[in-house]
Amino acid sequence: MKQGLHPQNYRLVVFKDMSNGDTFLSRSTANSKESIQWEDGNEYPVVKLEISSTSHPFFTGKNMLVDTAGRIDKFKKKYAKK
Repeated sequence: MKQGLHPQNYRLVVFKDMSNGDTFLSRSTANSKESIQWEDGNEYPVVKLEISSTSHPFFTGKNMLVDTAGRIDKFKKKYAKK
């Protein structure tokens, strides 16, 4: 493996899923200006996510469709059999 290829500044970061409020602690190099107090009493930087494994339809097994700006209808209309 090549030396100096991967970042060395990994630190503990709290990731927060904004769609359902679920949080989890992991290591990351992501920057954040906000911080949050974790269950262990320590304060960690927080990175906000739009979707995570706790809310993604593939991982939850629910057929939830997120349609932004009618993209699905536009696709169906474009490729509908005539």
